[in-house]
Amino acid sequence: MEQDFQDLISKCISGNQLAQRQLYDRFSPKMYGVCLQYSNDIEDAKDNLQDGFIKVYRKLKQFSGKGSFEGWMRKIFINTALEKHRNKITILTIDDKIEIPAGGLPDKILDALSASELLRMIQDLSPQYRIVFNLYAIEGYSHKEISKMLHISEGTSKSNLSRARNILQEKILIRSRNEMRRTGDAK
Repeated sequence: MEQDFQDLISKCISGNQLAQRQLYDRFSPKMYGVCLQYSNDIEDAKDNLQDGFIKVYRKLKQFSGKGSFEGWMRKIFINTALEKHRNKITILTIDDKIEIPAGGLPDKILDALSASELLRMIQDLSPQYRIVFNLYAIEGYSHKEISKMLHISEGTSKSNLSRARNILQEKILIRSRNEMRRTGDAK
């Protein structure tokens, strides 16, 4: 860690509000993105951002300096969002199936999809599916780790991921069909 950054952290630990504001300004855009991934709406994301930074300031002494500071912060923000939802969500298992073309979605459909559209589709998932999808597909946690974090079985984690993927694929197919109809490319 660079000396200037270490000094900033030390000042934050001692309660220097200017240093805390500098830390906030430096990391809030990225952490807000994390909060959006795990929130139901913008207000929820803003609340998680604020709560996450409060926890970061309180736990700064615990940061060992090993590994990425941003990665350490990211875990705090994810856990903040998960804590908020842990008692509110009922994780469901899947019984229904959605028909997806064999081999998944064609590349041309995926290429036409913007990152913001995909993020919106992920945010539209129900909380139980969105959280498992984000933890597995975006954060890289295993089903075993997810099951411990959310207090669910590994099988429930797997079924919620499967359902989230199916829902996203269906949304992408519907969007693609609508786009083809709009542009006249439909047969």
